[in-house]
Amino acid sequence: MTTAVAPAERPWVFQGRTVTMPVVVRDASSGAATYLVGAAAARRLLPGPELDVVELLPGRALFSIACIEYRDNDLGDYHEVSLALFVRRRDEPAGVPVVGPALALVRNRVATWIWKLPVNQSFTCEAGRGIWGFPKTVEQIDFDDGAGLRRCRLVMDGRDALTIAMPRGGSRALPDATMTTYSWLDGSLHRTTFVSGASGVGFQLGGTELTLGDHPLADALRALGLPRRALFTVWMERMHGRFEAPEPV
Repeated sequence: MTTAVAPAERPWVFQGRTVTMPVVVRDASSGAATYLVGAAAARRLLPGPELDVVELLPGRALFSIACIEYRDNDLGDYHEVSLALFVRRRDEPAGVPVVGPALALVRNRVATWIWKLPVNQSFTCEAGRGIWGFPKTVEQIDFDDGAGLRRCRLVMDGRDALTIAMPRGGSRALPDATMTTYSWLDGSLHRTTFVSGASGVGFQLGGTELTLGDHPLADALRALGLPRRALFTVWMERMHGRFEAPEPV
C-alpha cells in the first residue's frame, strides 16, 4: 500500500537542490503599482471559468505590476516582475459593489492570479513552475536606482516589454498579513497561501511612470488600457514572507 505524501511534506528537487515547505523570504524589496483596467479585456486573460476579475468600479478591474528584488530567499537572490489580476472565485459571493472590493483591497483580502511572472534566474523559474504552477519565464530584468526612484526594465526575446519607475522609500511598517494567490497546476485550480510583512513602506496615489515597448507583451498591456495613471503605488524596502504548498480548490 502506498501512502500519499501531503504537499506540505513533499520534497521538490530542481537542478539537484531540494526545496521544502514553506519557502521563506527573509529579505526583499518590492515596488507595486495598481491600475484600473478594462474588465472585459482582463477577463480574456483568465485561463478558465473558475475565477473572475474583481471590479472596483463597474467595468474596471484591478491589475498590478510589481518589481521585486529578492536578496535572501530559499529560491535564491533574483529579480522578478509580477503582472497580476485581482480575482475572486465565481462560486464566492461578489459582495457589495464598489464598497466591498474597496474594503477588501485595503484589508489585503483580495486574492490574485498571476498572469506573467518573469524572473532572471533559472532555478527559481523551475521551482516556481514545478511547485505552484506559477507562469515564470527567464528574462532580462534590470534595476536602476537613483533620485528616490527605482527603474525596472523588462526585456523579452531581445525586445523591450516595459519600463516602470516607482518612488522608493518610506517610514511605515506593514504587519504580517495572510494573502491568497491562485494558479493552475496539473490542469486544475490551486490556491497558495502566503504571509508577508514589511518595513520602510511608502504609499502614494499615482506615483508611477510606465513606458511600454515593442514586445507582444506590451501590446497585450495596451489592450488593457495601459499605460495610464496608477491608482496607487506601494514601496516596501524590507519585505519578508513565506509561501506555503499549493492546495487544490
